[in-house]
Formats: sequence, structure tokens, C-alpha cells
Amino acid sequence: MAKIGDIDVGEFPLLLAPMEDVSDPPFRALCKENGADVVYTEFISSEGLIRDAAKSVQKLDIYEKERPVGIQIFGAEMESMLQAIDIVEKSNPDIIDINFGCPVKKVVSKNAGAGILRDIPLMVKLTEAMVKRTHLPVTVKTRLGWDSDAIMIKEVAERLQDVGIKAISIHGRTRVQMYKGEADWRPIAEVKNNPRMHIPVFGNGDVATPEKAVEMRDVYGLDGAMIGRASIGYPWFFNEVKHFFKTGEHMAPPSMAERVRVARRHLEMSIDWKGEKLGVFETRRHYTNYFKGIPHFKDYRQKMVTSDDAADVFAVFDEVLDKFSDFQFV
Repeated sequence: MAKIGDIDVGEFPLLLAPMEDVSDPPFRALCKENGADVVYTEFISSEGLIRDAAKSVQKLDIYEKERPVGIQIFGAEMESMLQAIDIVEKSNPDIIDINFGCPVKKVVSKNAGAGILRDIPLMVKLTEAMVKRTHLPVTVKTRLGWDSDAIMIKEVAERLQDVGIKAISIHGRTRVQMYKGEADWRPIAEVKNNPRMHIPVFGNGDVATPEKAVEMRDVYGLDGAMIGRASIGYPWFFNEVKHFFKTGEHMAPPSMAERVRVARRHLEMSIDWKGEKLGVFETRRHYTNYFKGIPHFKDYRQKMVTSDDAADVFAVFDEVLDKFSDFQFV
């Protein structure tokens, strides 16, 4: 049974990864309903929080039905990160997560995200100060290292544990790899198998099928799987993995009616949360996966991702349900 601090997250929990412009409250709610054990917010800039930037502050919105939920922050300036912790605490999350893994240039150039992998002593010092600043469990998401010549994740994880983090999620790529090539889970297994480690070690990267989740659990012996891209536009993935764990068989894919129902609800919740303009815009990235594998679907998808008017998108959903109601997903 894995625990993050005092929070029981179950046996081999499935965690929704923090993803920019993806893991917002509407999407987190859908993933939670469909089997995610722990969900994380999009990453939030510590500098943005301190400046009271509207976009950063809005990301602090969390809801009771999501729990346990972690708020993820990034930055590399000690004072800003500590002030950010104080602001985040007021939202009353269950977990505070530090992003030491984002490979994006604009984040890395400020030594934040994966940029800090070039300065491990700062990474440890920052983490220690943040753990001391809050009563909430602090977790870390990171990568194997800066590049293939600097993979010290076993030592790094141990040092972060020693300053008080309660769990670590490791993406099986270096910063230099970005999202290219295959994720390598072997170094993550080395962290887990280190006899000095006693906190949960979660794997991340390329968990795209239920079989991959089984492999992460049974071959690599990790404590849980953090799932990112496989869930975009497909919140059912978590339950599909759990069904496979129990039965060794694949769950029947969601029907067209179910896909339209969930896509519609997703858009409705997004509009309620962000207003029509942003709600319509930020839900677009999900439609490709909601309706993947349907022949002759291009025109419908095009309408979904180009219309700025919610009524038009809802009308396309109705059209799709009418035209493709008998389509069988495999």
C-alpha cells in the first residue's frame, strides 16, 4: 500500500501527471471519476503567484471531489518558492509538488524545472527549505538527469528523501531528450531498489497501454504510475488499466454515445470554469483522442477545433452522435 505522508493512495496508484493547459479542474474531475487515484494541477509559476498573475492564481482552484490533489509549483529562487508555498497552502491542497522536470526552454533558462538538474546542491537546498516551510507533504517530479552523461537520479532521490520529501515521480528521460526516444525505466527501478529508499517511487513516461502499466509494476517493481499523454482526451485510460490489473483482459472501449457525453461535459465544465472563449479554446486539444479511429472524421474534427462558438461545437457533437452512432471502436 503506497502512502504519501499520511495519505493512503492505494496499491499501485495511478496518478494524473501535471500537464500545462491540460490538467485543469474539468479534466482532473473526469480523470478522477474514471479511476485516477491522485491528480496534480498544471504547474504554477512561483513568480506568477507572487505577482498575483491571474493565470497563475486561477490554477490554484481545486475542488473537494478531486482529492487527494497536489498543487505543483516551479521556480528556482528561494524566496519566491517559499512565498509561493504560503500562497498555495491557503488553497488547502493535500500535497505540494515541486516541478524539477519540465524541459521547456523558457522554464529551463531560469534554472527552474529540469534546469535545476545542473545544480543538484541548489535542488536539495530548495527542497529542504520548502519541506520546512509547510505542514503538507511535499513531493517532487523530476527527470533522470540533465543529459545521458549526468544521470545521478539514485543519489538525487536519496538526498531529496533525506531532506523530507514524501514521494518522488521520475520521468524516464533526460532533459536533453525532451519527449523523444523511449523512456528508460531502469534507472527509476534502481532508485526503488536502493535499500535506503523508503518513500514511494512513481514511474512516468510512455505508460500508453495497460500492459505498460503492468510492466512498470511487475517488471520494474515501482510503486505507481504517473500517466500523462495517454489520458489526454481519454480519461477512461485509468479505469482501463485497473480493469486489466484485475482481469488480464482489455475493457471494452467507450461507445460513441459515451465519448460524446464526456466530451460535451468536458466542454461545459471548461466554459463554467474559464468562460466561453478560453473554455472552447483549451478543450480543443482533447478532441483528437476523444474521437480517434473514426474513418472520414476529418471535417467534423476540423469544425470542433476551429469554431470559437460553443454552440457550434455542441452542434457538431450532436451531428457526430447522429451520423456515427453505430460505429464500433476496437
